[in-house]
Amino acid sequence: MSDTAKLSLGGKDFEYPVLSGSVGPDVVDIRKLYGQTDAFTYDPGFTSTASCQSKLTYIDGDQGVLLHRGYPIGELAESSSFMEVAYLLLNGELPAKDELDKFTYTITRHTMVHEQLANFFRGFRRDAHPMAIMCGVVGALSAFYHDSTDIHDPVQRVIASHRLIAKMPTIAAMAYKYSVGQPFMYPDNSLSYTGNFLRMTFGVPAEPYEVNPVVERAMDRIFILHADHEQNASTSTVRLAGSSGANPFACIAAGIACLWGPAHGGANEAALNMLREIGTPDRIPEFIARAKDKNDPFRLMGFGHRVYKNYDPRATVMQKTVREVFDALKVSDPVFEVALRLEEMALSDDYFIEKKLFPNVDFYSGVILSAVGFPTSMFTALFALARTVGWVAQWNEMITDPDQKIGRPRQLYTGPTQRSYVPVGER
Repeated sequence: MSDTAKLSLGGKDFEYPVLSGSVGPDVVDIRKLYGQTDAFTYDPGFTSTASCQSKLTYIDGDQGVLLHRGYPIGELAESSSFMEVAYLLLNGELPAKDELDKFTYTITRHTMVHEQLANFFRGFRRDAHPMAIMCGVVGALSAFYHDSTDIHDPVQRVIASHRLIAKMPTIAAMAYKYSVGQPFMYPDNSLSYTGNFLRMTFGVPAEPYEVNPVVERAMDRIFILHADHEQNASTSTVRLAGSSGANPFACIAAGIACLWGPAHGGANEAALNMLREIGTPDRIPEFIARAKDKNDPFRLMGFGHRVYKNYDPRATVMQKTVREVFDALKVSDPVFEVALRLEEMALSDDYFIEKKLFPNVDFYSGVILSAVGFPTSMFTALFALARTVGWVAQWNEMITDPDQKIGRPRQLYTGPTQRSYVPVGER
């Protein structure tokens, strides 16, 4: 591709620079387009628009590639820990042992929340959705931690980042405990990030809680797989909110609100519900036939992805993890057999192969979370817990980007042209 792109408009020719990243498609720089041509581009959903530069995450949907700071997601999920990945996303490199120990120590000592925050939970109904609670509580953090809301102070940005990553598991666990009428569990600094979350969620004061290492590892992998995913809807929301100068707690609350949408964060719940609806492997052909029927609104949930047009690299890790969890917990669930058989049949069917409808990460993660004991209402809250790391890293990158401007998308106006007001008695 040449180093400039040529555009002819209104009888005039214009040239725009073509930028190249370290990997991925070239980008036409149209920042001067409106000023020079008095015209905008039209791109609903911004699917062909790069809104920023980023060094965090790279996705090649056609090849099924997901890299964090250059490292393949499969390698990170298999060999790393969530705390390592968090450090990597925030700092750009994998930590040495002493760096990881210091980072983990810092996060661990930020896990407690202000005691007055418990009053917030008591203001919600018992049947409130955990995401509704998390939106409110995370947004309220800025009312408790005034010493880390100055976005122009690098030290305060670091403190706020650590606080958000550390307190999100505590807040998510509190949301769950409140919904089931059990007392809140304080963090235990002797446990890992993920082990601590499991104890705060499923432990009770009446007896000690033993963290199952297989479940702990499975949850750590799920957190890694959901840590960041480039400029998706919720991440773009965090960046857009941050572009106005909003404090970091408000920005992450905005991300949580966006993630709550069923088209974004609720997909694993929908996939699990579908598997339960199918019920047994012998009914799979019936549902596959329905998925192929253009006149039937039924869709196979957990297949295909907005970005990936190949096998979701995160799904490979999830399939292996499902087996480990079911074996460790001695779970006998027909949903798992349905999932395995459905994947097998779909991947050998020309219809799904032609349309590149491969299983995605949501296809298996819901099955794992259900086996561990999480209600479906908690699935998106767990997603938010993990994605907070990516949101925080993206927010920090945005704040320090010299090209950053307040977000201001344009529009193609199709409403009435100017008209005169008519008094109400004359209409």
